[in-house]
Amino acid sequence: MSFDKIKAREQGLQRKLTAGQMSMIAIGGAIGTGLFLGSKFAIGFAGPSVILSYAIGGFITLLLMGCLAEMTVAHSTSGSFGAYAEHYISPLAGFLVRYAYWAAIVLAVGTEITAVAEYMQFWFKGVPSWFWIVLFSGLLIGINAMSVKAFGTLEYWFSTVKIFAIVGFIIMGAYVIWGEGNPNYGGHNYTANGGFMPNGVWGMWVAVVISIFSYLSVEMIAVAAGEAKDPEAAVKQAFRATIVRLLVFYILSLAIILAIVPWTRIGEGHSPFVTVMEVLNIPYAAGILNFVVVVAALSAMNSQLYITTRMMFSLARGGDAPKALGKLNSNGIPMNALLLSTVGIALATAIYVLFPEQAFTTMIALSMFGAIFTWLMIFLTHYFFRRYHDRNGGLSLSFKMKFFPASTLLGLFLMTAILLTTAFTETFRMTLVFGIPFIILLVCCFYVLKKKRSGL
Repeated sequence: MSFDKIKAREQGLQRKLTAGQMSMIAIGGAIGTGLFLGSKFAIGFAGPSVILSYAIGGFITLLLMGCLAEMTVAHSTSGSFGAYAEHYISPLAGFLVRYAYWAAIVLAVGTEITAVAEYMQFWFKGVPSWFWIVLFSGLLIGINAMSVKAFGTLEYWFSTVKIFAIVGFIIMGAYVIWGEGNPNYGGHNYTANGGFMPNGVWGMWVAVVISIFSYLSVEMIAVAAGEAKDPEAAVKQAFRATIVRLLVFYILSLAIILAIVPWTRIGEGHSPFVTVMEVLNIPYAAGILNFVVVVAALSAMNSQLYITTRMMFSLARGGDAPKALGKLNSNGIPMNALLLSTVGIALATAIYVLFPEQAFTTMIALSMFGAIFTWLMIFLTHYFFRRYHDRNGGLSLSFKMKFFPASTLLGLFLMTAILLTTAFTETFRMTLVFGIPFIILLVCCFYVLKKKRSGL
């Protein structure tokens, strides 16, 4: 099957997203709970060396975005890396990538709304968490049901709030550390309480797993390209802007946090950002930053609902999910796919009610397999993509991944190592316990569907 046929079956979505909105969609997904809450758990593993953990995760993200941007410039469609895997590797590969990614992001939606429920306890300790889950879920589902333009506009402003807040946090933190000259704050906190790597290289490496979860959703740019006004220009602009912002925001934010608050105290509070404000005792600052953290989680959840809806739409249009999930309403929204993609919210609500202390880490562990598997497959798909076009005279593209094949193979190796690492950590053991049977089930489903289609 030619790629044009794959692209043609996904027609009908409205191309209304601008390059600026696409950049913010990627930022919206990637600067969320992973940074504002997940970093707390990463610091618990790595101590101050979490800065290295997030730098390694950022490097892998840079490699991934390069591969993805090149393929997206060549083929912009909402099926994105699922469609690329189908065309350049095999239909089975495309099937597995789409469903694994859909499951990962659906579960990630659950982590965001779980985090929102936790953040709201800062102000409303007596209000049950399920109330906030139901309230905010309903609001965001309504926004996503309106139109892609409404979604893009909301995400743009959500992400703008986050960016201004993080920039403000970095500037204020830098002033407190170096401007005031307070002896309690500074680089000496990086080596206090057990040293820079209190849990050794292993602790630093395990935190890379959480960093990947934190950066997860940057790949949304490729999916959103299917609804962009000028996909080629938008992808290139969004790629460059997203990478720079993510690396600066993550690395500098963590460096500020660890210079102000000893890493052993980070786990005591809700978000490390709020903990910093409480330590500095700035009036109302903790409450303001908690508001930003809530916005960040809602922003990420908003992006994730969008992306899961489009991935299920792609599966349905390819005949790998019920046809009803590929239908568009009058606003160009796959409503049935959107409603199905809220299953992660229901699961998160159940886990939060039953196991409130373990809810967030459990949802991360379940989501992690699909995320790591998808990133691994993007690197593998890019390798097949370039080999195919190099054998057939090459592609004249305005964006090409540098240092191929070394860069692509390095990314593939690192993601494989991260996936294997989850088997040796208690926190993420559920990743493979859930993931391996899930992949086996998907393979069986693929061949059952194949037999059904052939009429056997």
